[in-house]
Amino acid sequence: MTGFAGENNGYDELEIHLQQFITNHEFLAWLGTTVEAVEDGTVTMAIPYDSKLTTTRQGAGDRRPDIHGGVAATLLDTVGAMALRTTFEDQLNGTIATINLSVNYLRPATGDLTATANVIRTGSSIGVSEITVESTTPDGKTREVATGQGSYRLFLE
Repeated sequence: MTGFAGENNGYDELEIHLQQFITNHEFLAWLGTTVEAVEDGTVTMAIPYDSKLTTTRQGAGDRRPDIHGGVAATLLDTVGAMALRTTFEDQLNGTIATINLSVNYLRPATGDLTATANVIRTGSSIGVSEITVESTTPDGKTREVATGQGSYRLFLE
């Protein structure tokens, strides 16, 4: 969960809040999204590989189907917004809306997805995060599959 095993870095309550948000969000729950780590200015989330999330390419032969790029984009967007909460004075209140999202696809995702977002800046009404999405390959290696940046409108209460 948060940080290293047994470590309490002060973000446990936020991590529980974020996971509860995902559980109550029908689409994110259907994707199997989980919160993996919450630290100051960074959040890591994951979506497990599932055939329901894939698309097949013609001529791929016996190759494992790729996860659809929209799944990676959804994870990228979500974790980018969630990371901004770590900078809020009241981390459990306020809402966030995406203003702009830029996704650069680097290679097909053929396994579990893990995304880590780092806050670039949080202002009084706008926040920006940079995000990297990684996937495990059939041979067990972890590779970057997408990078991106999100700009978000912050509605602080």
